[in-house]
Amino acid sequence: MTEQLVSADYLDDLELRDPEQREQALFAALPEFLVLAARKSPAVATLLQGFDLEAVNSREGLAQLPVVRKSALIGLQAEQPPFGGFASLQSRHVRRVFASPGPIHEPEGDTVNYWRMARALYAAGIRAGELVHNTFSYHFTPAGSMLESAAAALGCPVFAAGTGQTELQIETIERLRPVAYAGTPSFLNILLDRANESGSDLSSFRNALVSGEALPNALRESIEKHGIHVSQCYATADVGLIAYESNAREGLIIDEETIVEIVCPGTGDPVAVGEVGEVVVTTFNPVYPLIRLATGDLSAELPGISSCGRTNRRIRGWMGRADQTAKVRGMFIHPEQVANVVARHAQISKARLVISRVELADRMTLRCETSLQDATSGLGDLIQASVRELCKLRADIELVASGSLANDGKVIDDVRPIDEFSSMDQ
Repeated sequence: MTEQLVSADYLDDLELRDPEQREQALFAALPEFLVLAARKSPAVATLLQGFDLEAVNSREGLAQLPVVRKSALIGLQAEQPPFGGFASLQSRHVRRVFASPGPIHEPEGDTVNYWRMARALYAAGIRAGELVHNTFSYHFTPAGSMLESAAAALGCPVFAAGTGQTELQIETIERLRPVAYAGTPSFLNILLDRANESGSDLSSFRNALVSGEALPNALRESIEKHGIHVSQCYATADVGLIAYESNAREGLIIDEETIVEIVCPGTGDPVAVGEVGEVVVTTFNPVYPLIRLATGDLSAELPGISSCGRTNRRIRGWMGRADQTAKVRGMFIHPEQVANVVARHAQISKARLVISRVELADRMTLRCETSLQDATSGLGDLIQASVRELCKLRADIELVASGSLANDGKVIDDVRPIDEFSSMDQ
């Protein structure tokens, strides 16, 4: 973390760099990091075997590398515990080990601000010397440690509240008078509502950094009516901070030490600015080098820069899950299979597989954006044959005009009633 402060509003001068300067710095450092990661991490060496890593110095070059699906980490770690070959317990730089649902195990390194969360705390208005009431879990998952290490980097003491024990937490807040809250927005709202019912005083809270769940406007307003300024951030246990909110509240600003791509689910190919796709993250973490980690989350890049003065790229925030695997007539259908069908036919610009139920039978309809002349050339029959070959199932083909499919990142849209297939994985 850079120590130089250019203004009380910004953590350091990195946040105000010319966008081209930032891009050049990130991709100038990437080749050396990839070579180092491949040398130290057997899993990275296997994934990147055959690539000229010293030539990967652009977004286009990075996009040629394979993605690492977060869902795949479960199997990789089961085969080679505890970290799937990406990190080693023998490393003197591993300080703690955590387990997230899946299970997926994560190492914590010994560097200050290991998860890079200090930038999000600072943007939320939290400053040195202010007591942070941290309600993220300290048990099993790394969330509590992620926020505590960030607070330490800013010079903030922390009360390690953890989750639950609502009444005891309220009593402690009244006594200690913390200035800042860290945790989920719903738990903060519960604390405030319960305190209001009992006549307790939580007015010491001025700022809150929330994460771990959605922050709808109604929930933000419910919290802020108590005089607390709420900011949110997007982070995962695997890669730490990905993006954070500023006072401008114009999307989430990407972390300075992170490369974020928005890609088409199932292919890993970058989509255009504004298009919804899967969030893929690369960080420069020598302890746990995850290159092009596909998070399974959907988002979209926003054009331009924030009015707050920070110049990094921005994303809209969490917009759903990209893992759209469905089971049809006893067989799984994956977004990758749909992408493979599209790749066979240059006339298709975009496609969506709609799965419905008609008269108690599953029906698949592949809606393909294409030009008018292609729609009359027998293209539909060719696409149908590709679906049957690649997916082993029959689908109706519907050719639609370019731009007619929704921009929501969906490759597979399963519209069957939930109660009709809720036990599909039993």
